Order: sequence, then C-alpha cells, then structure tokens
Amino acid sequence: MTVNERTSEFVDLQPEKAGNIQRMRDALSILLASKTATVGLVLVLFWVFVALFAPILTPYSPTEQDWMAPNQGPTWRHPLGTDELGRDLWSRLIYGARVVLVILPVSDRFWIPGGTAIWGVAVALLIGAALGLISGYRGGWLDEIIMRLLDAMMSIPVILLYLIIVAAIGASAVNVVIAMAIVGTPGIARLVRGLTLDIRTRDYIRAAETRGENTFFIMFAEILPNAKGPIIIDAMLRVGYAIFAMGTLGFLGLGLPPPSPDWGSMVAKGREFILAGSPWAALWPSIAIASLVVGLNLLADGLREETMRYQ
Repeated sequence: MTVNERTSEFVDLQPEKAGNIQRMRDALSILLASKTATVGLVLVLFWVFVALFAPILTPYSPTEQDWMAPNQGPTWRHPLGTDELGRDLWSRLIYGARVVLVILPVSDRFWIPGGTAIWGVAVALLIGAALGLISGYRGGWLDEIIMRLLDAMMSIPVILLYLIIVAAIGASAVNVVIAMAIVGTPGIARLVRGLTLDIRTRDYIRAAETRGENTFFIMFAEILPNAKGPIIIDAMLRVGYAIFAMGTLGFLGLGLPPPSPDWGSMVAKGREFILAGSPWAALWPSIAIASLVVGLNLLADGLREETMRYQ
C-alpha cells in the first residue's frame, strides 16, 4: 500500500469516528438536559458501580456468618447491620446487585456477564421484536395467529404467570430469566407490531421493496432501526419491572436458591424480625429494590420527554 493510499484511508476514517463521537455527545446532552433523567441515571449508576466493585467495597463475602452479632444494627464493623445469621447486610446487598445487574450465575462455578434482569429483558426483546416485526410487516393469517397466542398469554395475570413458570421449571437464576422472557415477550411484540404497522407505510420502505430487497432485510435493516427509540425506552422500563418481579419471586421463595443474596428473599426473612426490634434486614433490600426501579423509570421517562421535543 502506498503512502497516498494510507493517507486517504486515514482521512476516510476520520469523519466516521468524528460522527460517532458527535452522536455520543448528542445523546449525552439529551440525557443531561432532563433533570428527571439525570436523577434516574445517578441512581442506576450508583447500583452499577457498587455491583461492579462489590469485592473491593466490602471485606465480607455474602455468606460469611458472624455468630457473635446476629440481627445487629448498623455499626462500624457492619455499616448496615447483620441478618439473623450474622451475615453482613451491606455485603449481601451489593452482591445481590451483582446478580441483578452484572452477572448471571449459570452454576456454582460458572457465570456469564449481564445481570439476571438484563438477560431476562434482552431475551424477551429478541423474541418479541422478531414476532412483532413478522406480524406487523407480513400481516394476514400469520398476524392473526401470533397476536391471538400472545393475547392469550397476556390474559393471565403477570404474577400468576411467573409463579406457574418458576414452579414448573424450578427456582434458579437461569429459570428466572426464562420466566422473564416468556412474560415480557407479548408486550414487546405488540409494541414492535404497532411501530411496524406505521413504519411500513413510509416511502423508504416502498423504495426498498421497489429495489427488490428481501423481507428479512426490510424488517431488520429498514424498519427496526427506525423503531429503536421507543423500543429502547420500553426496555428500560421493563428492566425495572423485571427487578420488581425478581424481588416478588424471591419474597415468595421462588427466586434464587439460598444462600444467594437475593433481595426479595432478604425482605422475606427480615420481616420476621421487624417486631423484635431489628428492621434492618428487611429495610435495606426494600430500599435497594425501590431506588433501582425508580431510577430506571425516571431515566426512561426523562429520555422519552426529551426525545419527544426533537420530533
């Protein structure tokens, strides 16, 4: 390759890099322009930070027991107190955040990046988006079959559906992800279908059809990128719903198996000692669930408000 060719290649790459940087700056400016979104971002980033650096932020493991200090209030040694087995609540709280946001424990010795709530919404998004695109773009009898099946699923109360699925396949992190994916798919599919019905009438879709593009290309390269805004905002809200569902399942004994630091099971165990004068084991995980869900909702609402201003 000659010097001129290398120079031209370098020059061609600069606008692309500059464009990516500019898009990131625009997205950040839109985010920070909304006070609601900023507050939500701070709450979410706090939990992401403590989840990522949990091994550094506490000297205790989430299962380590201090038999000399059961149901203890906040002290220098245990900043948030201890539970009925003397386990450090701060440790269990931030390691619980890891399971929710950072890692998915597949087995005792193997885990994959991405929290349980993130994977649950991601799988639901993948399946629901595909079904919604096919149903909205193809229409006809295929649309009727897909929508009627999804309507039947949506007719079952969400909590009851969670209980049926988890009780049938067992309680584990992977099975909770499967339950979240099944429960979340119908709502995502209906959203994507509605967006597809609108976008498929646009001129650029007609132009793609005139060029002879195949159905797969039109759905995933033309329609889906132009529908990503509402889908991303909806996904943020669904992560909050998934975290709340995890807490509910844990509270009912169908979440992560013990001794995993599951926020819902921590609340269920801790509430037994509230009247005994030890509310800490139930208080802190309740605050954690509420703050993270509220943060995701504020972030999604703020982004929606700001993006609507530019339409």
